Amino acid sequence: MKTNQTSKKHSFDLKPGTLISGKWHNNRYMIIKLLGRGAIGAVYLCEHNGRRSALKISDKGSSVTMEVNVLKSFQKVQGNDHLGPSLLDVDDWVLPGGQRYSFYVMEYVHGQPLSTFIRTSGQEWLGILLLQLLDDLEKLHKTGWVFGDLKTENLIVASHPPRLRWIDVGGTTQIGRSIKEYTEFYDRGYWQMGSRKAEPSYDLFALVMVILQIYYPTRFDKGTSPEKTLIDRIKSTPQLEKYASWMKKGLYGKYTSSGEMRRELSALLMDKPKTSVNSAPASRTANRKAQQKNKSHPVMETVCILAVVMLFYFFYLLFA
Repeated sequence: MKTNQTSKKHSFDLKPGTLISGKWHNNRYMIIKLLGRGAIGAVYLCEHNGRRSALKISDKGSSVTMEVNVLKSFQKVQGNDHLGPSLLDVDDWVLPGGQRYSFYVMEYVHGQPLSTFIRTSGQEWLGILLLQLLDDLEKLHKTGWVFGDLKTENLIVASHPPRLRWIDVGGTTQIGRSIKEYTEFYDRGYWQMGSRKAEPSYDLFALVMVILQIYYPTRFDKGTSPEKTLIDRIKSTPQLEKYASWMKKGLYGKYTSSGEMRRELSALLMDKPKTSVNSAPASRTANRKAQQKNKSHPVMETVCILAVVMLFYFFYLLFA
């Protein structure tokens, strides 16, 4: 992960069992384990009154305040409770020597990493989860922010029903400013395919890279021709054949909004697969089998896709 600000090493390492006492609200949180570190602080799994939450702590008070304001702005989005984790508490922790750390406590989103979920639950979930993500990005962009550091590590698939959730808003940047925090593999500037200006197309480029990372978990180098490297990777991945042209448009910044990209994906998922004219079977028997398959398979696939999408939206409306 890169940042536009010079970051120093955090001077704390909280051990399991450590008690964090808020100066202003007097809430006490027991640290269970480290969940991750970022440019401005660390996130820990904690427990308070029998409830598990995620606590982010930092010695950079102004950065914590900004992230808190982002989470608060998410909660103001009417009819939505999925833009980032819910904010539970904001306070300061003062050590006996007088050193102060700022922290906030948020909902602990439990689930599977996106790549793990796709691998275990099936390829058909990719399109559905991408629709969810684009819907959430559209709402985020309308509030005047971009996600910035959009990557698979910041995405969790929660269950009952399966729902893609964001778990870190540290890279969120106001539209029009320079991206303050990014990870090279997902950054269009690194791939020489655009600027680091905070705008919707920056997030949409990163979304395409999230898809590629699912199928290339160890990632890959940009090579001497970064643009060609990305296009070649898309072309050489059979599972992405359906999404190829759609992904290319995302890479080149052809979508003006997340909503536009989402509508094209929705139409793509509803499309019947086309039968190649060059795939004629060699024998009459094989030809009859192929004709029977071509009559039934596209219909069944379309029906299955429609059923899954409708089922998802039923649960989405039910639990939203």
